Amino acid sequence: MNEFMEFFNSSEPESVSTSVKLLLTLTVLSLAPSILILMTCFTRIIIVLSFVRTALATQQMPPTQVLLGLSLFLTFFIMSPVLQEVNDEALTPLFNEEINLEEAYKLASGPFKEFMSEHTRQKDLQLFLNYTQAEQPESIEDIPLTTLVPAFALSEIKTAFQIGFMIFIPFLVIDMIVASVLMSMGMMMLPPVMISLPFKILLFVLIDGWYLVIESLLQSF
Repeated sequence: MNEFMEFFNSSEPESVSTSVKLLLTLTVLSLAPSILILMTCFTRIIIVLSFVRTALATQQMPPTQVLLGLSLFLTFFIMSPVLQEVNDEALTPLFNEEINLEEAYKLASGPFKEFMSEHTRQKDLQLFLNYTQAEQPESIEDIPLTTLVPAFALSEIKTAFQIGFMIFIPFLVIDMIVASVLMSMGMMMLPPVMISLPFKILLFVLIDGWYLVIESLLQSF
């Protein structure tokens, strides 16, 4: 314990620099789940994929782990330009001791603010600005993250539900057709879901549904 305290209290520049890097790394790792969920496209992707599974009525197929893994890698794919910019403008200069921690924070938050502001509705952002009674920002840099992040998350949830609604429509039509046919045949005791499930899966496979869903998600950013 004493050695650990001496390490952080050391006056040697190399020791101080190492301790700052260690502290920064631990901070980023502790906040990584929140950053991933609320400051990237992960929320929209996982909600839409969950809607697809629910519309198909395939219970746990694909498994939740598969949906989470696919959403995670799609998030890294879409966010790669932003992450690369953060690394080039903030993290690399910080580790090279060219800028201090405060400057690195400002430079790192810039690309995320630009990305989030592009996909945040003005109405959602204004909601949180009015609640905090903050002045109207003159630029993206003036918007605090405490205001932009919840506004962005709210916009992403709404967009994901709009996409999910459009996905539900064709499967709902199939359920209605199957239910009407069964009623006309007097098979009221037979659950329509059991009959419509194979037809929904067949339709989804024939139109290459997963490709279309992923393509729509990529084009939405």
